[in-house]
Amino acid sequence: MATIELNEKNFEETVTAEGKITFVDFWAPWCAPCVRFAPVFEAASDRHEDIVFAKVNTQDEQGIAQAVGIQSIPTLMVFRDGVLLVAQSGALPAAALDAIAAKVRELDMDEVKKTIADEEAKAAAAKDGASKEEAPKEDAPKDAALDQSDPKA
Repeated sequence: MATIELNEKNFEETVTAEGKITFVDFWAPWCAPCVRFAPVFEAASDRHEDIVFAKVNTQDEQGIAQAVGIQSIPTLMVFRDGVLLVAQSGALPAAALDAIAAKVRELDMDEVKKTIADEEAKAAAAKDGASKEEAPKEDAPKDAALDQSDPKA
């Protein structure tokens, strides 16, 4: 299966497709490791026909690269059902791509999504608790012993 080129128009739709695994190679034509990784990535797409293999040229699609936090290239990101599961910088060998494909296929995405929802709920509760602690208590009685404004008191 050939790789597809992603851009602003098709990126979101491609990586969020329900029931799909998508490997995305973030690269640039001037990047020597990216150029060396390209045939490895292409060959993996032939071995794993059930997986969408896509490429984002970070030189042309800077908005996408910035939105997903690309800091170095090549970077491989793996999505399943719209969930980012892997973000790995550096050119990977074929065996590593095959291992990632196998592990991602085995995942129970209902369990993954439940874990994500639980973590988000915990983070929201912690944030909510922290903001309540930081809020000033206007109706709390003023402690006269702490009031140092009147030296005679």
